[in-house]
Amino acid sequence: MLTSLVKTILVTLAFISYSLPLFASKPLKLTSDKNQQQIFIKAEKLAHKKNSAQYQTLYNQLHYYPLQPYLDQKRLLHSMRLSDAVEITAFLEKYQGSPLARKVRKRWLNYLANKKQGLLFLQAYQPTSNARLTCLQLNFSLLSGLPESVVLQQVTKLWVVGKSQDKACDPLFDRWQKAGYRTNDVIWQRIGLAADGGKHTLIPYLTKLLPPEQQYLASLWHKVRRDTSMVSKLKYFPNRSIRETEILTYGLKRFIWRYPDAAIRSYRKAQQKFTFTSTQKREITEKFALALAAKNHHAARLWLDKLDFNSLNQNMLQWRLSQALRNKDWQRLIVELKQLPTKHKDDLKWKYWYARALIATGANERGKYLLQQIANERHYYGFLAASYIQAPANLQHKPLEFSLAEKRKVINYSAAKRAFEFHNLGRYREARSEWNYLLTQLNNREKLIAAKIANENQWFDRTIFTLANVGYLDDVALRFPKAFDKEIKRHAKIQKIAPSWAFAITRRESSFMSDAHSPVGAKGLMQLMPNTAKTLISTRKKGRVTSQYLLNADNNIQLGTKYLKILLDKNKGNQVLATAAYNAGPYRVKSWLKGAKAVPADIWIETIPYKETRNYVKSVLAYQEIYQHQPGQVSQLFEQVINMSIGD
Repeated sequence: MLTSLVKTILVTLAFISYSLPLFASKPLKLTSDKNQQQIFIKAEKLAHKKNSAQYQTLYNQLHYYPLQPYLDQKRLLHSMRLSDAVEITAFLEKYQGSPLARKVRKRWLNYLANKKQGLLFLQAYQPTSNARLTCLQLNFSLLSGLPESVVLQQVTKLWVVGKSQDKACDPLFDRWQKAGYRTNDVIWQRIGLAADGGKHTLIPYLTKLLPPEQQYLASLWHKVRRDTSMVSKLKYFPNRSIRETEILTYGLKRFIWRYPDAAIRSYRKAQQKFTFTSTQKREITEKFALALAAKNHHAARLWLDKLDFNSLNQNMLQWRLSQALRNKDWQRLIVELKQLPTKHKDDLKWKYWYARALIATGANERGKYLLQQIANERHYYGFLAASYIQAPANLQHKPLEFSLAEKRKVINYSAAKRAFEFHNLGRYREARSEWNYLLTQLNNREKLIAAKIANENQWFDRTIFTLANVGYLDDVALRFPKAFDKEIKRHAKIQKIAPSWAFAITRRESSFMSDAHSPVGAKGLMQLMPNTAKTLISTRKKGRVTSQYLLNADNNIQLGTKYLKILLDKNKGNQVLATAAYNAGPYRVKSWLKGAKAVPADIWIETIPYKETRNYVKSVLAYQEIYQHQPGQVSQLFEQVINMSIGD
């Protein structure tokens, strides 16, 4: 399998010939027939009345409208009957793999299962991540005569999960258990998954499945899951068995995050009485090192030094070398960077810090030579290096251009027409579903053409994600569009903040997806939490802070830029700290600064305890540099960073 770097290089080489066209084609602006849109919307409301004259009249007016198949989909979904089997099968075959078929297939399969139509179910079934449908398929396969030896071995992975499965799986699980597949080892696997990231409330049920003499162990695991401090009392682990040691290992890896000193003491005592495997020792050491480093604990270096340097992953390597950076121990940093495993040696991050360490220890000429090489990269570290040696940033912009004929060929795909029509209607979720299906039909060159068309029609998020998907990163204008330009500039001016900062934050938060929702509830272009929005909005309008309000682009940008200004003022005009606070929260950033010695800003950024915030700040700075880039000029933004100190 090609590494992501190699893949990127190959894709770049494959398309380099299109970077210098003989002529640039005109943008392909797509327009919608407003009359057809209105007819479609009216027909949608009547699709459940498929035999009405009004519906048929509207439907017949839409024969060349891209979304007409969605009327057929809605009609089929509304009322399913066994007598519709031929029509539904034909529909599924015609739109195989598309969002049109996906929804109908799911509803049809559930309908057939309720009607106990196993043969039709098996004919319509396709592999899915839906556990309920998978269980039904396996059960119908058994009923159709497929041997147990073929079917039941597939059931184990459905049962060994950290949550409860759908009741439709129960008959299958019963047969699987009676056939002897539910062993004690399998039960313990599921208990481990339930405890570590799953639903721990499942553990009492699983406990009863174990032999009586083992049930206390499952109960112990559940107690440790709810109260990790139990690992500090070894009396709860009386037998020092393999299973008890496994539970103790699990608990110690969680305990370290809450009570580091107590966890260290508990592990030392446990080592005298328990026999930990080499794997368990390594896992505990890694978790202790990670937790202590994140907390800037005085014992962090001791635990980091216990790790095998040659087998460190990126995360652990980051923390080990961050200790040297925090203490400005440049000599140690040089020694460790020289010993980097081969797979990390080309990382721009460590090249930059090696150069910085050389300069800090007096090897100026060699250090600056390395910085000159890094300065050619369009990257956070490239921009840092360029400013450090007072050289202009290099964006390496290589625009993609395609002929109008090529664009028209791609837009003639039915999925492309449906995707853009949904986008024009403002139905972004459906538009993205069709777009994702479209990409499965295109080669890499056609995907880039589609990305270019999306940009020309102000569908910026699909452009950004598609370029990343293909691995073509050198068309800077496509990857960093000035989307919502008027709104961002207007509100940035009102708040007296740099528009480039607001662009960078928005690009990092949502890639200009105006209806973006995060798993934790942040909404819109600048990913505002509703509670944060309520504190920003005027008293007169507080009742209007709804999802719909926050998903409005202008409202979201207005509140987002206002919040940026508040954070900037709270941090005395320090944009680096304000950016970190936008991601991690102002109180967390305040806690990182409390009692911290002053260090150069690039060191402070590199040693931010939260990986997400650390990468966020770097990205926003790099994005802002791109948005305010002036060819031939040294970046004032990164010049400020390299001359800035953060801390008391």
